[in-house]
Amino acid sequence: METLFSGIQPSGIPTIGNYIGALKQFVDIQDDYDCYFCIVDQHAITVPQDKLALRKNIRSLAALYLASGIDPDKATLFIQSEVPAHAQAGWMLTSISTIGELERMTQYKDKAKDRKEGIPAGLLTYPPLMAADILLYGTKIVPVGDDQKQHLELTRDLAERFNARYNDIFTIPEVRMPKVGGRVMSLQEPTKKMSKSDSNTKGFISLLDPPATVAKKIKSAITDSEGVVRFDTENKPGISNLLTIYSIFSGETIEALEAKYAGKGYGDFKGDLAEVVADFITQFQEKYQYYMDSEELDTILDRGAEKASFKANKMLKKMENAMGLGRKRK
Repeated sequence: METLFSGIQPSGIPTIGNYIGALKQFVDIQDDYDCYFCIVDQHAITVPQDKLALRKNIRSLAALYLASGIDPDKATLFIQSEVPAHAQAGWMLTSISTIGELERMTQYKDKAKDRKEGIPAGLLTYPPLMAADILLYGTKIVPVGDDQKQHLELTRDLAERFNARYNDIFTIPEVRMPKVGGRVMSLQEPTKKMSKSDSNTKGFISLLDPPATVAKKIKSAITDSEGVVRFDTENKPGISNLLTIYSIFSGETIEALEAKYAGKGYGDFKGDLAEVVADFITQFQEKYQYYMDSEELDTILDRGAEKASFKANKMLKKMENAMGLGRKRK
Protein backbone atom coordinates (compact mmCIF):
# COMPACT_ATOMS: atom_id res chain seq x y z
CA MET A 1 0.00 0.00 0.00
CA GLU A 2 1.40 3.41 -0.97
CA THR A 3 2.07 5.98 1.75
CA LEU A 4 0.27 9.33 1.84
CA PHE A 5 1.43 12.24 4.03
CA SER A 6 -0.30 15.50 4.79
CA GLY A 7 0.42 18.21 7.32
CA ILE A 8 -1.77 21.08 8.52
CA GLN A 9 -0.60 23.99 10.66
CA PRO A 10 -2.43 24.61 13.95
CA SER A 11 -3.11 28.25 13.16
CA GLY A 12 -6.74 29.20 13.56
CA ILE A 13 -9.89 27.17 12.99
CA PRO A 14 -10.27 25.55 9.53
CA THR A 15 -13.14 26.64 7.30
CA ILE A 16 -15.64 24.52 5.42
CA GLY A 17 -13.34 25.17 2.46
CA ASN A 18 -10.51 23.40 4.32
CA TYR A 19 -12.93 20.60 5.17
CA ILE A 20 -14.08 20.12 1.57
CA GLY A 21 -10.63 20.60 0.06
CA ALA A 22 -8.66 18.51 2.53
CA LEU A 23 -10.25 16.90 5.59
CA LYS A 24 -13.18 15.30 3.77
CA GLN A 25 -10.86 13.95 1.09
CA PHE A 26 -8.60 12.44 3.75
CA VAL A 27 -11.56 10.51 5.11
CA ASP A 28 -12.47 9.30 1.63
CA ILE A 29 -8.96 7.95 0.90
CA GLN A 30 -7.85 6.55 4.27
CA ASP A 31 -8.77 3.03 3.15
CA ASP A 32 -6.66 3.33 -0.01
CA TYR A 33 -3.32 4.49 1.42
CA ASP A 34 -1.12 4.14 4.49
CA CYS A 35 -1.97 7.64 5.71
CA TYR A 36 0.10 9.87 8.02
CA PHE A 37 -1.71 13.04 9.10
CA CYS A 38 0.55 15.46 10.93
CA ILE A 39 -0.19 18.59 12.94
CA VAL A 40 2.85 20.62 11.92
CA ASP A 41 3.39 22.80 14.97
CA GLN A 42 7.10 23.32 14.20
CA HIS A 43 6.09 25.02 10.96
CA ALA A 44 3.71 27.24 12.91
CA ILE A 45 6.55 28.76 14.96
CA THR A 46 8.27 30.16 11.86
CA VAL A 47 6.16 33.21 12.75
CA PRO A 48 5.54 34.45 16.33
CA GLN A 49 2.96 32.45 18.31
CA ASP A 50 1.30 32.85 21.69
CA LYS A 51 2.24 29.62 23.48
CA LEU A 52 -1.13 29.11 25.16
CA ALA A 53 -3.03 29.74 21.94
CA LEU A 54 -0.70 27.39 20.05
CA ARG A 55 -1.22 24.58 22.56
CA LYS A 56 -4.98 25.04 22.36
CA ASN A 57 -4.91 25.09 18.54
CA ILE A 58 -2.84 21.90 18.38
CA ARG A 59 -5.34 19.97 20.47
CA SER A 60 -8.27 21.56 18.66
CA LEU A 61 -6.90 20.59 15.24
CA ALA A 62 -6.45 16.99 16.38
CA ALA A 63 -10.10 16.91 17.48
CA LEU A 64 -11.16 18.45 14.16
CA TYR A 65 -9.33 15.70 12.24
CA LEU A 66 -11.18 13.06 14.24
CA ALA A 67 -14.55 14.83 14.02
CA SER A 68 -14.10 14.86 10.25
CA GLY A 69 -14.02 11.07 10.25
CA ILE A 70 -10.33 10.19 10.39
CA ASP A 71 -10.14 6.69 11.87
CA PRO A 72 -7.05 6.27 14.12
CA ASP A 73 -7.18 2.52 13.49
CA LYS A 74 -6.67 3.16 9.77
CA ALA A 75 -4.56 6.33 9.71
CA THR A 76 -1.73 7.71 11.87
CA LEU A 77 -2.52 11.07 13.49
CA PHE A 78 0.34 12.77 15.34
CA ILE A 79 1.99 16.04 16.33
CA GLN A 80 5.17 16.98 14.47
CA SER A 81 7.16 18.18 17.49
CA GLU A 82 6.51 14.87 19.28
CA VAL A 83 8.56 13.07 16.60
CA PRO A 84 12.08 14.59 16.88
CA ALA A 85 13.19 12.93 13.62
CA HIS A 86 11.39 15.70 11.71
CA ALA A 87 13.65 18.46 13.03
CA GLN A 88 16.76 16.29 12.68
CA ALA A 89 16.01 15.32 9.08
CA GLY A 90 14.97 18.90 8.33
CA TRP A 91 18.43 20.14 9.32
CA MET A 92 20.11 17.50 7.17
CA LEU A 93 18.05 18.53 4.14
CA THR A 94 18.68 22.21 4.88
CA SER A 95 22.40 21.44 4.55
CA ILE A 96 21.94 20.32 0.93
CA SER A 97 19.59 23.20 0.02
CA THR A 98 20.84 26.42 -1.52
CA ILE A 99 20.00 29.96 -0.43
CA GLY A 100 18.93 30.78 -3.98
CA GLU A 101 16.30 28.06 -4.27
CA LEU A 102 14.92 28.84 -0.81
CA GLU A 103 14.68 32.56 -1.56
CA ARG A 104 12.77 31.79 -4.76
CA MET A 105 9.89 30.22 -2.81
CA THR A 106 6.81 32.37 -3.43
CA GLN A 107 5.43 31.88 0.08
CA TYR A 108 8.72 33.03 1.60
CA LYS A 109 8.74 36.16 -0.53
CA ASP A 110 5.10 36.93 0.30
CA LYS A 111 5.60 36.53 4.06
CA ALA A 112 9.01 38.23 4.19
CA LYS A 113 8.00 41.38 2.32
CA ASP A 114 5.53 42.47 5.01
CA ARG A 115 7.92 41.96 7.93
CA LYS A 116 8.63 45.23 9.72
CA GLU A 117 11.17 43.53 11.96
CA GLY A 118 13.86 41.04 10.97
CA ILE A 119 12.90 38.04 8.84
CA PRO A 120 12.97 34.81 10.91
CA ALA A 121 15.40 32.26 9.50
CA GLY A 122 12.65 29.66 9.93
CA LEU A 123 10.65 31.30 7.14
CA LEU A 124 13.54 30.66 4.78
CA THR A 125 14.22 27.09 5.92
CA TYR A 126 10.56 26.07 6.08
CA PRO A 127 10.72 24.06 2.78
CA PRO A 128 13.51 21.62 3.82
CA LEU A 129 11.58 20.86 7.04
CA MET A 130 8.47 20.24 4.95
CA ALA A 131 10.55 17.98 2.70
CA ALA A 132 11.69 16.04 5.77
CA ASP A 133 8.08 15.64 6.94
CA ILE A 134 7.27 13.96 3.65
CA LEU A 135 10.42 11.97 2.92
CA LEU A 136 10.74 10.36 6.36
CA TYR A 137 7.76 8.11 5.66
CA GLY A 138 8.61 6.90 2.17
CA THR A 139 5.69 9.02 0.99
CA LYS A 140 4.43 8.44 -2.53
CA ILE A 141 1.37 10.73 -2.52
CA VAL A 142 1.07 14.27 -1.12
CA PRO A 143 -2.35 15.96 -1.46
CA VAL A 144 -1.71 19.70 -1.80
CA GLY A 145 -3.27 22.81 -3.27
CA ASP A 146 -1.68 25.23 -5.71
CA ASP A 147 -0.09 27.27 -2.90
CA GLN A 148 2.10 24.32 -1.85
CA LYS A 149 2.96 22.93 -5.27
CA GLN A 150 6.25 24.84 -5.45
CA HIS A 151 7.33 23.37 -2.10
CA LEU A 152 6.58 19.88 -3.40
CA GLU A 153 8.75 20.47 -6.44
CA LEU A 154 11.61 21.44 -4.11
CA THR A 155 10.96 18.32 -2.01
CA ARG A 156 11.34 16.20 -5.14
CA ASP A 157 14.54 18.07 -6.05
CA LEU A 158 16.04 17.55 -2.59
CA ALA A 159 15.14 13.86 -2.59
CA GLU A 160 16.75 13.35 -5.99
CA ARG A 161 19.82 15.36 -4.93
CA PHE A 162 20.26 13.32 -1.75
CA ASN A 163 19.78 10.05 -3.62
CA ALA A 164 22.38 11.01 -6.22
CA ARG A 165 24.91 12.47 -3.77
CA TYR A 166 24.73 9.95 -0.92
CA ASN A 167 22.52 6.90 -1.27
CA ASP A 168 19.31 6.05 -3.09
CA ILE A 169 17.01 5.87 -0.06
CA PHE A 170 14.17 8.32 -0.73
CA THR A 171 10.93 7.66 -2.59
CA ILE A 172 10.21 10.55 -4.96
CA PRO A 173 6.76 11.85 -3.94
CA GLU A 174 3.99 12.74 -6.35
CA VAL A 175 1.54 15.61 -6.04
CA ARG A 176 -2.13 14.74 -5.76
CA MET A 177 -4.23 17.82 -6.49
CA PRO A 178 -7.67 18.13 -4.89
CA LYS A 179 -10.66 16.78 -6.78
CA VAL A 180 -13.56 18.86 -8.05
CA GLY A 181 -14.93 20.79 -5.11
CA GLY A 182 -11.47 21.21 -3.63
CA ARG A 183 -11.53 24.97 -4.08
CA VAL A 184 -14.29 26.75 -2.18
CA MET A 185 -14.53 30.47 -2.73
CA SER A 186 -15.28 33.39 -0.42
CA LEU A 187 -18.97 34.04 0.26
CA GLN A 188 -18.38 37.78 -0.16
CA GLU A 189 -15.77 37.77 -2.96
CA PRO A 190 -16.51 34.59 -4.93
CA THR A 191 -13.53 35.09 -7.25
CA LYS A 192 -11.19 34.62 -4.25
CA LYS A 193 -10.52 31.41 -2.31
CA MET A 194 -12.26 31.10 1.06
CA SER A 195 -9.69 31.85 3.76
CA LYS A 196 -9.79 31.70 7.56
CA SER A 197 -7.53 34.80 7.60
CA ASP A 198 -10.02 36.90 5.62
CA SER A 199 -10.58 40.23 7.40
CA ASN A 200 -14.25 40.02 6.38
CA THR A 201 -15.63 37.26 8.61
CA LYS A 202 -18.75 37.04 6.42
CA GLY A 203 -16.57 35.62 3.67
CA PHE A 204 -15.84 32.30 5.35
CA ILE A 205 -17.57 29.69 7.48
CA SER A 206 -15.49 28.26 10.32
CA LEU A 207 -16.05 24.67 11.33
CA LEU A 208 -16.70 26.00 14.84
CA ASP A 209 -19.07 28.83 13.90
CA PRO A 210 -22.43 28.62 15.72
CA PRO A 211 -25.07 27.08 13.38
CA ALA A 212 -27.13 30.29 13.48
CA THR A 213 -24.09 32.27 12.33
CA VAL A 214 -23.50 29.77 9.53
CA ALA A 215 -27.07 30.21 8.27
CA LYS A 216 -26.76 33.99 8.43
CA LYS A 217 -23.50 34.01 6.46
CA ILE A 218 -24.97 31.85 3.70
CA LYS A 219 -28.08 33.99 3.41
CA SER A 220 -25.91 37.10 3.05
CA ALA A 221 -23.59 35.53 0.44
CA ILE A 222 -22.96 37.59 -2.70
CA THR A 223 -24.76 36.28 -5.80
CA ASP A 224 -25.96 38.24 -8.87
CA SER A 225 -29.04 39.99 -10.21
CA GLU A 226 -30.17 37.30 -12.68
CA GLY A 227 -32.08 35.29 -10.09
CA VAL A 228 -31.48 31.95 -11.83
CA VAL A 229 -29.82 29.03 -9.98
CA ARG A 230 -27.34 27.95 -12.64
CA PHE A 231 -23.73 26.76 -12.50
CA ASP A 232 -21.53 29.15 -14.49
CA THR A 233 -18.25 30.01 -12.77
CA GLU A 234 -17.35 32.75 -15.24
CA ASN A 235 -20.60 34.71 -15.25
CA LYS A 236 -22.15 33.54 -11.96
CA PRO A 237 -19.25 32.85 -9.56
CA GLY A 238 -21.31 33.42 -6.40
CA ILE A 239 -24.14 31.01 -7.23
CA SER A 240 -21.66 28.51 -8.70
CA ASN A 241 -19.73 28.52 -5.42
CA LEU A 242 -22.92 27.98 -3.40
CA LEU A 243 -23.97 25.15 -5.73
CA THR A 244 -20.59 23.47 -5.15
CA ILE A 245 -21.01 23.77 -1.37
CA TYR A 246 -24.62 22.52 -1.57
CA SER A 247 -23.61 19.53 -3.70
CA ILE A 248 -20.82 18.49 -1.32
CA PHE A 249 -22.91 18.67 1.85
CA SER A 250 -26.14 17.26 0.42
CA GLY A 251 -24.68 14.56 -1.83
CA GLU A 252 -26.86 15.78 -4.71
CA THR A 253 -25.28 16.56 -8.08
CA ILE A 254 -25.08 20.14 -9.28
CA GLU A 255 -27.33 19.19 -12.23
CA ALA A 256 -29.98 17.82 -9.84
CA LEU A 257 -29.81 21.00 -7.77
CA GLU A 258 -30.22 23.19 -10.86
CA ALA A 259 -33.34 21.21 -11.76
CA LYS A 260 -34.62 21.31 -8.17
CA TYR A 261 -34.49 25.12 -8.07
CA ALA A 262 -35.60 25.82 -11.64
CA GLY A 263 -38.13 28.62 -11.46
CA LYS A 264 -37.32 29.36 -7.82
CA GLY A 265 -35.48 32.39 -6.50
CA TYR A 266 -32.22 32.74 -4.61
CA GLY A 267 -34.11 33.11 -1.31
CA ASP A 268 -35.43 29.54 -1.40
CA PHE A 269 -32.08 28.22 -2.58
CA LYS A 270 -30.04 30.00 0.11
CA GLY A 271 -32.54 29.11 2.84
CA ASP A 272 -32.33 25.40 2.05
CA LEU A 273 -28.53 25.52 1.70
CA ALA A 274 -28.24 27.30 5.05
CA GLU A 275 -30.23 24.51 6.69
CA VAL A 276 -28.10 21.77 5.09
CA VAL A 277 -24.78 23.33 6.15
CA ALA A 278 -26.03 24.28 9.63
CA ASP A 279 -27.16 20.67 10.18
CA PHE A 280 -23.72 19.42 9.17
CA ILE A 281 -22.00 21.94 11.46
CA THR A 282 -24.19 20.92 14.40
CA GLN A 283 -23.34 17.22 14.05
CA PHE A 284 -19.67 17.98 13.37
CA GLN A 285 -19.33 20.11 16.50
CA GLU A 286 -20.89 17.42 18.68
CA LYS A 287 -18.16 14.99 17.56
CA TYR A 288 -15.50 17.68 17.99
CA GLN A 289 -16.58 18.45 21.55
CA TYR A 290 -16.59 14.77 22.43
CA TYR A 291 -12.89 14.48 21.53
CA MET A 292 -11.97 17.79 23.19
CA ASP A 293 -13.48 16.59 26.46
CA SER A 294 -12.19 13.02 26.24
CA GLU A 295 -8.91 11.41 27.32
CA GLU A 296 -9.25 9.33 24.15
CA LEU A 297 -7.74 12.21 22.18
CA ASP A 298 -4.45 12.00 24.10
CA THR A 299 -4.41 8.22 23.76
CA ILE A 300 -4.79 8.52 19.99
CA LEU A 301 -2.04 11.15 19.73
CA ASP A 302 0.32 9.13 21.94
CA ARG A 303 -0.23 6.06 19.78
CA GLY A 304 0.22 8.12 16.61
CA ALA A 305 3.50 9.63 17.81
CA GLU A 306 4.82 6.19 18.73
CA LYS A 307 3.96 4.70 15.34
CA ALA A 308 5.27 7.71 13.41
CA SER A 309 8.51 7.73 15.44
CA PHE A 310 9.15 4.07 14.71
CA LYS A 311 8.92 4.60 10.95
CA ALA A 312 10.61 8.02 10.87
CA ASN A 313 13.57 6.87 12.98
CA LYS A 314 14.31 4.03 10.57
CA MET A 315 14.58 6.52 7.69
CA LEU A 316 16.55 8.99 9.82
CA LYS A 317 19.12 6.29 10.57
CA LYS A 318 19.46 5.60 6.84
CA MET A 319 20.01 9.33 6.25
CA GLU A 320 22.65 9.54 8.97
CA ASN A 321 24.48 6.48 7.65
CA ALA A 322 24.36 7.85 4.11
CA MET A 323 25.82 11.22 5.17
CA GLY A 324 28.39 9.71 7.56
CA LEU A 325 26.96 11.21 10.74
CA GLY A 326 27.64 9.78 14.19
CA ARG A 327 29.51 6.57 14.95
CA LYS A 328 29.25 3.25 13.20
CA ARG A 329 29.33 0.49 15.77
CA LYS A 330 31.68 -2.45 15.21
